[in-house]
Amino acid sequence: MTLQDSIAFFTEEAHSLSCLSLHCGDRQHLYSALGGVRNAEGDALEADSLFDLASLTKLFTSLLVMRLWEEGLLDLEAKVTQYAPRFVHLEDVTVSQVLGFEIALQSPRRVDAQADRAQGLRELFALTAFANSGSRCYSDMHAMVLKYVIEGAAGETYLEALKKRILVPLSMTEIFGTVPEEKRDRCVSCDREHRIEGEKWILREGIAPGTPHDPKAHLLQTAEDVCGHAGLFGTAADLVKLCRGMLEEKIVSDSTLLEMARNRTGHPLPGGGYTQYLGAQCYVRHPQQVHSEVPVYMSDRAIAMGGFTGHHLSVDPETGIFVVSLGNRVLNRLTVCVPPEGRTLEDYGLLPDGRGQIRWTDGEMIWSSARYVHLKDEHMHAAIMDTLGVPSRLGTK
Repeated sequence: MTLQDSIAFFTEEAHSLSCLSLHCGDRQHLYSALGGVRNAEGDALEADSLFDLASLTKLFTSLLVMRLWEEGLLDLEAKVTQYAPRFVHLEDVTVSQVLGFEIALQSPRRVDAQADRAQGLRELFALTAFANSGSRCYSDMHAMVLKYVIEGAAGETYLEALKKRILVPLSMTEIFGTVPEEKRDRCVSCDREHRIEGEKWILREGIAPGTPHDPKAHLLQTAEDVCGHAGLFGTAADLVKLCRGMLEEKIVSDSTLLEMARNRTGHPLPGGGYTQYLGAQCYVRHPQQVHSEVPVYMSDRAIAMGGFTGHHLSVDPETGIFVVSLGNRVLNRLTVCVPPEGRTLEDYGLLPDGRGQIRWTDGEMIWSSARYVHLKDEHMHAAIMDTLGVPSRLGTK
């Protein structure tokens, strides 16, 4: 299977993605392919197209925290309020606990349900901490706190710290918090997302090119004030530079990258199953591959991150392999389908793996990406293994 075969599957056969830009390699080699359309007008995806990076933003946030730690400007065991005093209820919570999702964070009311930015920030700064429960530890709130920790420790804005420590040294000129007006025609559109949540059928419209799809970032972000959990935009080429910069120790040392990959939350549950396996604002190897964002051909030292809009990035310092996959599972797609009790995906005309079309309330047939994440191992990572000529490190290819 080739990379182009994988792109054809997602964009032409399953139609779960409107476009896909796929890149893999190591320090010396790079293999790339792309295809599909970037907007509702049918303009083709191009090498310099700008993607909403969604939760891949968290990886930049984590790298900045670890870089400031290496520089001696940030103590991971210090309290959050030492650097970000506006989080008045986190006076007993350490930066390390937030970095590794080791505690849960909750605002009094949903941040993205507020009427304006000021009210959203009020809810954010009122976060409280409590013990993790259940299997899920991942949350946007932790990176939203870390953004302010970074600014307090560095004495500059998140964007200034990002440019100084990552973007400029790696010549990453196509990463933006706010996409310049003259570049917005290059943006991949994340408009017209469809969701089914129980009895609610939800359509999100009016997401302009170059503005964050993520609801919290959409509410809070300004030209100079970038959120830490989502909101960055960039090209695939610049993310390749990021991966190579990590492998070449141009951002943080190899030992620090290893510390980022340390499991902080994963363990078996008494009744069976596991909690999520998370490192420093990233995923680490899960015992069950079906639940692992880390690909089968990477080692236990690898870190990975996904993005709701259709992305995956993984880096393995042991093998030197990296993957950058930027896709769009949002544009006029059904992204979430949580049927009411007693119903299944098949009741909506979808396949068990989430593929297919659903008739929306206005009669339009909408392609589904509801379980796109579960298709990646078979239809994306298999193509990468074939391209790189590497075996599964879990015993099967």
